[in-house]
Amino acid sequence: MRFGIFYEHQLPRPWHEGDELRLFQHALDQVELADKLGIDNAWEVEHHFLEEYSHSSAPEVFLAACSQRTKNIRLGHGITLMPPNYNHPARVAERIATLDLVSNGRVEWGTGESSAQLELGGYRVPVEEKRSQWQEAVEQALSIGLAMTAGYMLARVAENLLFGSDGSPGALNSLARSIVSVVAPGGNERDLKARIESFQHLLATLMVIATTLGSIYAGVKSVLN
Repeated sequence: MRFGIFYEHQLPRPWHEGDELRLFQHALDQVELADKLGIDNAWEVEHHFLEEYSHSSAPEVFLAACSQRTKNIRLGHGITLMPPNYNHPARVAERIATLDLVSNGRVEWGTGESSAQLELGGYRVPVEEKRSQWQEAVEQALSIGLAMTAGYMLARVAENLLFGSDGSPGALNSLARSIVSVVAPGGNERDLKARIESFQHLLATLMVIATTLGSIYAGVKSVLN
């Protein structure tokens, strides 16, 4: 069983100067304490225009602040409103990725379509389209996130093919040199056997790299389709 805490940031009237500041500061203190007590998750809603009920219009900012005061508790969007008039899917992918970086990999991402007429009307989201907009935006955000991850991985693979971790020649450079050394005359039989074995090792390495790239491509293609 896992335990979590959930925040709406409710603030009933009458309002006084400093009430909202205290609300957020107390919530940050509570999340910090929850982390020390071993609570598993802290969830934050996203709502707009809902006076008293929820003062949580920028959950990514609150969760980022929580990330700097905690070490283990996972930080969750419960939920991100996905119709594009609320949040463009590219910006969602960017914010989730950034929050995952500053929290050292502790993000939980929940999504939803919204329900309150006040919010939907305020952002001009047609009620009859909110479900389809949610589904399309989630697919786009996931595709963008995968594309960013695949792009990074491809760049690292290319870098490793050209250069080793210590700046020495990478697999492609070594492969070219091995081909030349195998084909070129000179050296005794033992030297030639060692060169051939080195060449075979490099071919095996390239096959592993090719398989990895194929898996990345298949994963991205399946999401895009």
